[in-house]
Amino acid sequence: MTDVVIEYCVPCGFLDRAEAIQHALLTSLGEDLDAVTLETGEKGVFRVRVDGEQIYDKDADGDYDVDELVAAVRDRV
Repeated sequence: MTDVVIEYCVPCGFLDRAEAIQHALLTSLGEDLDAVTLETGEKGVFRVRVDGEQIYDKDADGDYDVDELVAAVRDRV
C-alpha cells in the first residue's frame, strides 16, 4: 500500500489546497492508499510526496493541477 504526505505552509493559507488534493486522492484512490497525511510547514512550502518520493513542489513545478497530481499518485500505486 501507499502513503502520501501533503506538506503545506500554514501562514500562507495553503490548507484549502492541501485538503482539496487530499479529498481527490481519497475519493479516487482511497482503497489503494494506506494514508494521505497533511503535514504543516512554513516559508511557502507546498509539496506532495508518495512513499517518501517527492512528486510535486510548488517552488520547482509552479501551479498544481489536482487531476495531474491524482494521476501521478495513481502511477505509483
